[in-house]
Amino acid sequence: MIESGSRTDRRERRGVTPGPGAGTALWPDPPMRGILLAGGTGSRLWPVTKAISKQLVPVFDKPMIFYPLSTLISIGIREILVITTPGDRDAFVRLLGDGSQWGLRLEYAVQPRPEGIAQAFLIGEEFLGGRSSALILGDNLFHGVDLGRWSRPGAGVVGGHIFAWPVPNPSAYAVVEFDDAGRVLSIEEKPSRPRSRYAVPGLYFYDSTVVEVARGLRPSARGELEITAVNDHYLRQRRLGVTVLDRGSVWLDTGTVADMARANEYVRVVEERQGCKIGCVEEAAWRAGLISDAELRELARPLFSSGYGEYLLGLLG
Repeated sequence: MIESGSRTDRRERRGVTPGPGAGTALWPDPPMRGILLAGGTGSRLWPVTKAISKQLVPVFDKPMIFYPLSTLISIGIREILVITTPGDRDAFVRLLGDGSQWGLRLEYAVQPRPEGIAQAFLIGEEFLGGRSSALILGDNLFHGVDLGRWSRPGAGVVGGHIFAWPVPNPSAYAVVEFDDAGRVLSIEEKPSRPRSRYAVPGLYFYDSTVVEVARGLRPSARGELEITAVNDHYLRQRRLGVTVLDRGSVWLDTGTVADMARANEYVRVVEERQGCKIGCVEEAAWRAGLISDAELRELARPLFSSGYGEYLLGLLG
């Protein structure tokens, strides 16, 4: 079941009248819709996550989920389905609402059990409505990455498009193998003997066929619908694009306690040295033109005691 957040829609105050039903879009259909997968047990972070979703755990000065959410905003996604565990849904709604304060439309769905990343497309089938999609994992942090061209009209995502990034421990991830000419030879999920050091980050673009692809999957030996199986399907059809992220890009997976510590330190150092925030949803929405100066000022007002609001006001000059 897909539900919208309950927060009052600020778009009414902008002179836009909502249509019937909470799920009605109030702007022209975007080229893509987004899915933010914030499920899972977070067992690798226990005991930290025994009572709270890992995507609600802070990474330096903001909840973890702000980072992937701001990434979706920056690449042009305006309608987003947040998939949570049954017990965590209400906490996400309290934090994010219906997204209208940021000029977004957020809806919510529950993943009853963690049965694989590709399950997100079956849960989100109604929300996607036959559109192309961007799926991002709720514990992945991207910085300095230009991903917007994959969501723009005419971007030409036919089949799927994923990314690759060199890591020191590729066995912990899906691994992409390239030939000497840079062509993709294979994608393997958490191999014991990796054929390359290139891992697949948790951001994926697909055309409208992805739901049918996910529906045709069989559970893996782990009992999951693997996103690697989706990517392998498109690879075998020669309909999978892979881009190696450049050196100016940063991708951080926050799946373990050590990963979380590294992400916290990275965000702290960048923000303190450069004077700009990473994963600031309000700033991302403002820079994307989704909210006005006045609305940014309104969002900043209750955040002054933490210094976060002062930063937002500083953006206005």
